[in-house]
Amino acid sequence: MGEKNTDELEKVLQSTHIRDFDSYCRENTGSPADGVFAVYMKDIFSEKNLTQQFVFLRADIPERYGYKLLSGEKRTRQRDVILRICYAAEMSLAQTQRALRKYEMPELYAKLPRDALLMIIFNERPGDIIEVNEILKEHGMEILRTSGLQN
Repeated sequence: MGEKNTDELEKVLQSTHIRDFDSYCRENTGSPADGVFAVYMKDIFSEKNLTQQFVFLRADIPERYGYKLLSGEKRTRQRDVILRICYAAEMSLAQTQRALRKYEMPELYAKLPRDALLMIIFNERPGDIIEVNEILKEHGMEILRTSGLQN
């Protein structure tokens, strides 16, 4: 995961010519369609010695759906699905925020009560997804939805 930070990218851009823009984009940027999210998640799973199957089961997400999300075959507009996967993969808050960015979804935002509670949950790791949803309910917040519950 040798991804450059913004300062490093800005230095690269100082010496990048317009004719090299396409090359710069291939090497330094990306979107979920390009597999950036999938690569990041697979790297995390590998680091933690977790299988995709194990993560999807812990996230309470249908395996086939999870595989399709990681392969890019399917897209979700539900941030909760990505949060479930991140939590099940034992990702830190920082890793989760990065995964959300890579999936082009809004990060958890400390000024929103539900997001603030989720941030605390990611930091404290109180238990499994069921326990997370119980905590959310106890505080009058909407539970982490699964792929089957659409708005």
